[in-house]
Amino acid sequence: MIDMRDAMREIVKLRKDDIVVSTETSIGAWADVTDDVTLDLPIPAMSKGSSMALGVALAQPDRRVILWDGDGSLLMNLGSLVTVGGMAPANLYHIVLDNGIYAMTGGQPVPNADGLDYQGLAESAGYAKTYLFDDLEDWVTGIGEVLEQKGPVLIVMKTAPELTDWRNNPPPPGRRMPEAAPVAKSALAGEG
Repeated sequence: MIDMRDAMREIVKLRKDDIVVSTETSIGAWADVTDDVTLDLPIPAMSKGSSMALGVALAQPDRRVILWDGDGSLLMNLGSLVTVGGMAPANLYHIVLDNGIYAMTGGQPVPNADGLDYQGLAESAGYAKTYLFDDLEDWVTGIGEVLEQKGPVLIVMKTAPELTDWRNNPPPPGRRMPEAAPVAKSALAGEG
């Protein structure tokens, strides 16, 4: 299994002018490693990351859009796979942090976690490519090539379970969606 922050640090090294969408558990982890908050969009709405990232990818076709999504979050909106596959944004890289639990709600197991095939679901929905990583070394040596593929691309990353405790350890102040969205809009427009 891969520590999500270690994997995220590799994305930071490869980041150009990419827009990064983070959801739920990944919001705090991404905030720990990001190098450009002006192009970060934290989405604290479980299951909405894939839909939001699709909209951003369609609105910004010349930029890569990297989504950090949770397995439980994706399960709550499986229909988004079909929508993404149908719209076929070539610039969308959908990373599913597969830890087998609902990290935001107390660590309950994801139903049928061992029987789910996120790659198969994405392929049948129309994603152009899918990948699976369960080893950091493979991630480090392979993710650069993956990010050069034409999307939409689904990347399943087996991660160590990490419970999110926003009551006692909230995300960094000032990086909630209401504050982040106008900053990203200005950055994308070339302002400030």
